[in-house]
Amino acid sequence: MRIETLGINHSAQEFLAEQNITKLYPPQADAVKAGLLEGQNILVAAPTASGKTLIAMLAMMEFLSTKQGKIVYLTPLRALASEKFSEFKKMEKLDFGRRIKAAISTGDFDSVDKESENADIVVLTNEKMDSLIRHGAEWVDKIGLVIADEVHLIGDKDRGPTLEVVLTKLKELPAKPQIVGLSATITNSNELAEWLGCKLVSSDWRPVPLAEGVFDGGTILWNNGDSDEIESSIRGPPIDLCLDTIKKGGQSLVFAETRTRSASLAAKGSDAVFKFLSDSEKKYLEEISQKILDNNEHTDLIKTLSSLLKKGVGFHHAGLNQNCREIVETEFRNGKIKLLASTPTLAAGVNLPARRVIISSIVRYDVKAGANKPISILEYKQLCGRAGRPQYDKFGEAIIVGNANSSDLTEYYINGTPEPIESQLADDKALRIHILSHIVSNPGIKGEEILGFFQKTLAGLQIRKNTLSFSIEIAKKFLLRENLIVQKAERFAATEFGKKVSMLYIDPITAIYFKRGLEAVSENNAHTFGFLHLVSSCEEFFPKFSLRNKDYETLSTLIENKSSELIEPISEYDCNRSLLALHSWISESSEIHLSDNLGIESGDMHRMVETADWLVYCLYELAKLAERADLLEELSTLRKRISYGIKQELVELVQIRGIGRVRARKLYDHGIRTVSDLQQIPVNKLAEIDKIGPTIADNIKSQLKKVR
Repeated sequence: MRIETLGINHSAQEFLAEQNITKLYPPQADAVKAGLLEGQNILVAAPTASGKTLIAMLAMMEFLSTKQGKIVYLTPLRALASEKFSEFKKMEKLDFGRRIKAAISTGDFDSVDKESENADIVVLTNEKMDSLIRHGAEWVDKIGLVIADEVHLIGDKDRGPTLEVVLTKLKELPAKPQIVGLSATITNSNELAEWLGCKLVSSDWRPVPLAEGVFDGGTILWNNGDSDEIESSIRGPPIDLCLDTIKKGGQSLVFAETRTRSASLAAKGSDAVFKFLSDSEKKYLEEISQKILDNNEHTDLIKTLSSLLKKGVGFHHAGLNQNCREIVETEFRNGKIKLLASTPTLAAGVNLPARRVIISSIVRYDVKAGANKPISILEYKQLCGRAGRPQYDKFGEAIIVGNANSSDLTEYYINGTPEPIESQLADDKALRIHILSHIVSNPGIKGEEILGFFQKTLAGLQIRKNTLSFSIEIAKKFLLRENLIVQKAERFAATEFGKKVSMLYIDPITAIYFKRGLEAVSENNAHTFGFLHLVSSCEEFFPKFSLRNKDYETLSTLIENKSSELIEPISEYDCNRSLLALHSWISESSEIHLSDNLGIESGDMHRMVETADWLVYCLYELAKLAERADLLEELSTLRKRISYGIKQELVELVQIRGIGRVRARKLYDHGIRTVSDLQQIPVNKLAEIDKIGPTIADNIKSQLKKVR
């Protein structure tokens, strides 16, 4: 099916032609035949790289050219949201007789931003969409098209319930927006389509054929019955498989079960990969390696990554900061990195295909189970989805590294059927969060109406009515007991506490824990360390790192020294390593110190800072509600200290744009300790201070003029 036969707007045709899109892939053609361009609700269940983004764009362009209203594009991850926003931003050049505007909104769950309000296309995480609905954002009623990416993640215990509730609410909007769901190939896609009220477009088609196999005893046994011998070396099977592809001009992506193993595998392959690089590639990668060193503190992790990039290999995991991850992703896409070792998180995130994907182990450590467990068939299929680069390869290969059990692995994973998607909404935590949210949005709602709403979810389709009703009653009793909601006759409404908790987007249990902590805080005392403990030990805080043997003594001493700041008596056994990291961070520890002494890398610290900032903000808002005005200044100051990683004495200086933790410390050490000091120092003297310079000095001075 060719683009010119679709009858879409001429500007849209030109836009697609500029991107060399003239013909539809089979799943795209099937979606059009199913009524995509006529406003029909569609669920597309198809493999990675089968063109689902273009299906979304066709629906968007048709909507923008023929209808008024807003489009929301929902994704599970911020990284995916950023990637999609970059693609949709290009659509602003379309000429539909009006200016098209795209926006992205992924952070700050306690606000409604103006940019989204004024945009035609809004890219959101599922959580942000949920938050906007809770806040009663007026533009939600104007939504005419909903595109939900990675719909199969409804089966994810952590992220699934929010997506399920959001889709239930959106499909119930009075305007009845068109729903376009994009999903991996799943077993019960019919059930999912029935729940969403969608026509199902199911396809196994891929633009690049995929061969799947198991590597065992030096031989790849392919699913079509063929086999290939692989040259063996001391580097180990995963790297031997990578090198086999690189020799033939392809790239390899190897999935490792841990961060340590991903870096280790990259190191094992580095010298061998280096031999395949051209002189120009070596020169280019030297520059990339230096760029990593120039833009980051020289922790062991950074130095290792930098040295490996020179050789055409890299690793990718959550310990790397955003800057490093983006460089690795870009250079892998550019074909400069030949071998990339990654933890499986990459499979669910950004689009980074390779000719050959190697799954070095089919087990993962399960934190809740406290043991290694085999991955699901669905996860295996997602990892395989990265094999084959549509623009570069005529085929893709996905290989499991076996261990004398190749026939079992072939039967279970390669020939196996992915697990059906099951709703996770009946989980205790999910129900108390979303029942509270629903009552907040519908004050005076009756019990039977609450049950009625949840019967419209996927859980309502999959779980017996009596079972769901019983679980809802338990959650309501909990919310009533803790004074988050009240009941009058048959009707329910949220208390001020309940409304605040829902708007803050935290688990009611966390809010209750915070409330009790705030009640226990004495007046006329600093409680910074106590607040850090409160935040780092709650359910929402992430990432949490358990204490190592050598950390107990450090923490014990710290607790003793900070005893006056505690909210209640604690011991080191009540804490985690993340508390040590947060305390070190606001004491101005460097990334090198955090890495060397606590094993906390910059990527981890960044996520801790984001989470802690949000949770301290929640504490601040709950303290306001509890009329604890005596705590507000300290909590506000703590937020600034967490955001910048500074001691209290630098808080005033960092209010000036361009002065971060490093420059603030340099200024302070030169005797410039307040905004008033900054105003008095001559600009030429300010410029002479290390890390300042003429440009920054001028910028600081111009800001100070505005302050006056």
